[in-house]
Amino acid sequence: MISFVIRLQSRAHFTIRRKAGADGGAFIGTNARRRKQARRRLAIVIAAFIAAYLVIGTRLVQYGLSEPVLSASIAGNVHAVASRPNIVDRNGLLLATDLNMVSLYADPRRIVDADEVVEKLALVIPNLDWSDTHRKLRSDSGFQWLRRQLTPKQQADILALGLPGLGFRPEKRRFYPGGVMASHIVGHVNVDNQGLAGMERYLDQQGLADLRAAGLTHDTRLEPVRLSIDLRVQNIVRDVAAKAMADYQAEAAGAVILDVETGEVLAMASVPDYDPNEPSRTLPDGRVDKEYEKGWFNRISNATFEMGSTFKSFTLAMGLDAGGITLNSVVDASRPIRMGGFTIRDFKGKNRPLSIPEVFQYSSNIGTAAVADMVGIDGHQQFLTRLGLLSRVETEMPGVATPTQPRTWKKINSVTISFGHGVATTPLQTAVAAAALMNGGYLVPPTFLTRTPEEAKSLARRVIKETTSADMRFLYDWNGRNGSGRHAQVEGFHIGGKTGTADKVINGRYAKNINFNAFVAAFPMDKPRYVVLTIIDAPRTGENGGRTAASTAAPMIKAILRRVAPLLGVKPRFGEPEAEIRLVDY
Repeated sequence: MISFVIRLQSRAHFTIRRKAGADGGAFIGTNARRRKQARRRLAIVIAAFIAAYLVIGTRLVQYGLSEPVLSASIAGNVHAVASRPNIVDRNGLLLATDLNMVSLYADPRRIVDADEVVEKLALVIPNLDWSDTHRKLRSDSGFQWLRRQLTPKQQADILALGLPGLGFRPEKRRFYPGGVMASHIVGHVNVDNQGLAGMERYLDQQGLADLRAAGLTHDTRLEPVRLSIDLRVQNIVRDVAAKAMADYQAEAAGAVILDVETGEVLAMASVPDYDPNEPSRTLPDGRVDKEYEKGWFNRISNATFEMGSTFKSFTLAMGLDAGGITLNSVVDASRPIRMGGFTIRDFKGKNRPLSIPEVFQYSSNIGTAAVADMVGIDGHQQFLTRLGLLSRVETEMPGVATPTQPRTWKKINSVTISFGHGVATTPLQTAVAAAALMNGGYLVPPTFLTRTPEEAKSLARRVIKETTSADMRFLYDWNGRNGSGRHAQVEGFHIGGKTGTADKVINGRYAKNINFNAFVAAFPMDKPRYVVLTIIDAPRTGENGGRTAASTAAPMIKAILRRVAPLLGVKPRFGEPEAEIRLVDY
């Protein structure tokens, strides 16, 4: 009976279930129960799928935001493929650019026969270090660089070898089309494309290194950086400096050209120099060529020298600006000055009273010492500080040298500094101070980037009176026509300036037979637009056998300006009568 009821109930479309309550029971359909169970199971499956997708999505987001996992051996090269902006001159000519390259690496764990790999790679890669490569291939690390920056042909040849465990990584290589031409200005980078010198290093200091670290420069085309230099002018200046160094058998030579209104550096060369495409040269025996690396030293901005009689420009400007002298003043240069155990004489002195133009023309040490004495020690130091000659020059170029001066200025210091001994400055800041004498009296910070006259005016500060600047233009023109500046004259152009011949300091002593020569020039003298400064370090000979600045540095000015002036838009004037030279009292 019981079994019959159970079978009957299983065939029924309803189930009797007793419930507590007034009704005492209810009828629940079997189909309804099954549908409810199906919906419950479907909901469970949907919830499981949603949970799985949430876990997967969360993990993908986590992977996307996290740093990539790298082995310690390559962590320092994470940003090796980062781009750098092109560097161009003021006319848009290319100075530096990136090339796409590849570098070879190995996974030593997958190398089957290290000896075989080394032997085959040596057939493709020149100067491969067998022992070092073998050591890398036998190491326990998962990554080893074998050779950086290969050519496409080398990459194809290595792929053809079919060696397991080798791979390639895309990289950037910096290329300098001009080679040595502007090496000290542009600078160079290391194998990871990080700026080490010159404007390349400046770019990293201005935030490029941070952008690289953030991964924002990978394969990104950046806006070119336009420099102030004119590549045509730069080529001439460098050529003249190299020729002078060879012809005069000197240790070094150099030159710089400045725009007196904007402070833009149009050209700067220092020889010996180097090729930024190969900043470190390796000798056949594997050693680094130390003599070649001496070319890294930029004597125009990174070195200080006693600038000799070029400083007489600033001494006379100081006396004129202070009102202690006028162009019509006369100082006694008839006798040497004895002071503190030293005797100060003139080189080829006239042994008579001299007017201020004659003091400048004959480069009288006695005359300039007298002018410095009129102003006084404190006034002398303050004036040179105002001209920026005693402090580090502010410009974009990294590694600019700081001038040296006596710890305590005494009278003997002021006297010797008046004619360029006792203070060492960079040739660049000497040119900048000379530009202030020519442009109406405004000191404009030098720049290696393009700058408008309006931008320069906002940065300029007056350091001397307009009348003092006019007097100095007269003195430069006077010396250019009648003094040592005659050796720098180019027919059709009005060039003025001042020579400077200083005994070099060797082991703390002045060497009588070794000179450091300079010439600071301005042109055209009716309205100076440019200042040019040339240097020649320790020449053994010069024009007509002379070793002074008039025979070495001045002819460099002539060689530069006869080729550069037309490029700078300065028109020659032929056949015009010479302007009457008069002494004007302001």
